[in-house]
Amino acid sequence: MCLFKPPAMSKKPATSIAVALSLVFLAFFCPGVSVSKNRLDNFPPVILWAWERPEDLRFLDSRRFGVAFLAQTLQLTGDKLLFAPRQQPLGVAPEIRLIAVTRIEAIPPTALSEAQRNEAIRLVLQTLALKNVEAVQIDFDAKLSERVFYRGLLGALRARLPKPIPLSITALASFCIGDSWISDLPVDEAVPMVFRMGKDAKRVKQYLKDGNDFPVPLCRHSYGVATDEPLADNFVGQRRKYVFKGRPEGWKPSDMDNLK
Repeated sequence: MCLFKPPAMSKKPATSIAVALSLVFLAFFCPGVSVSKNRLDNFPPVILWAWERPEDLRFLDSRRFGVAFLAQTLQLTGDKLLFAPRQQPLGVAPEIRLIAVTRIEAIPPTALSEAQRNEAIRLVLQTLALKNVEAVQIDFDAKLSERVFYRGLLGALRARLPKPIPLSITALASFCIGDSWISDLPVDEAVPMVFRMGKDAKRVKQYLKDGNDFPVPLCRHSYGVATDEPLADNFVGQRRKYVFKGRPEGWKPSDMDNLK
């Protein structure tokens, strides 16, 4: 527990030195306390992933839940980019905060060209026109040979997004532990997907069970789990939880009883 108490506010404006010292103290002695603002700070604590299936989520409490829905899938193949919009209906109340997810898949051989990058950015920006969308998320399991392309895409996308709009990405859990290539990406969060990890599953889960945390700061804002792969929530500090429904049927009100 952090016992640091910030200086009391006085009628005189606080000096920049006093503020800076307070933030330094918090950063070093209260590691679970955030000292920087993030564009996603005011989003709900639990975000439901709504993938490509019919979803009626009008029962959600907007104070507890938001929705990250698959808006489109982009396939990079050869020198082409194939666009597939969401096909299934999504019902949400107007007050629900929405994140439009773009899934990117690279089907080799692919050129990873500037033209493909620019078209992908155009299509991601287009999802902001969807009703009630307040953030965008990119879901791309970039391989080593695709990282330069992905970095360039994210940098150009961030430059073209309106400044208040959050940019989120999903991340393989291994990227957040033993591979720091994502540490300086121009995004607001990298959501470590602690499910469907394949050969890394046992190692990653034991690493977290032992009380370790993700070394990459971008991975400490949130994490992703699935309903059929429970994970002990023992992270330091408050984090946003993204939840994937592990069964083929859509979300139901009864599912919310097991989410916190």
